[in-house]
Amino acid sequence: MMVRPTSSFGELIALRRAVERMFDDPFFRPVATPRTSRASRRLALDVLETGDSLVLEAALPGIRPDEVDISVEGDVLTISAGSDTDTASETEGVRVREIRRGRVSRSVTLPQGVDASAATATFENGLLRLAIPKAQPVERVRIPVTTPIGGQVEVTTAPAVEAGEAPAAPQGADGSDA
Repeated sequence: MMVRPTSSFGELIALRRAVERMFDDPFFRPVATPRTSRASRRLALDVLETGDSLVLEAALPGIRPDEVDISVEGDVLTISAGSDTDTASETEGVRVREIRRGRVSRSVTLPQGVDASAATATFENGLLRLAIPKAQPVERVRIPVTTPIGGQVEVTTAPAVEAGEAPAAPQGADGSDA
């Protein structure tokens, strides 16, 4: 009787065939999830930053401007669009259905330094464009320090400091550098 040594390659082929048989069994087939799952209904956004604003763009094909709702609560911007009614609920004669219908929504946290109350939105050819201007820098305000005896110090307001500039040096009451 002749005994052949086993090869690693032959064992790998046998393992592959066993795995293929296992996945052919209906018990191990992956469950098909409906295309209307929550993950597939998330609205895709493009976010651009220009010198003076933050711009969000969303493609909303087949949606009318009156079906778009944009709201800001605190620092969270929410865009939702679409109709709650399914216009294509009839399934008779349908062979393939790939067009998504219904509502889509997306919430994003806005960065600091934008003025959401001054935002503007345009909707043209299925593209929503939301421009949120950057807030103007806040002026630096000096807070007076008083003594318990009631001494009073004058409150001064310094001009806003632009990015890259050094803050102005404080000046004394006579206009000289302090």
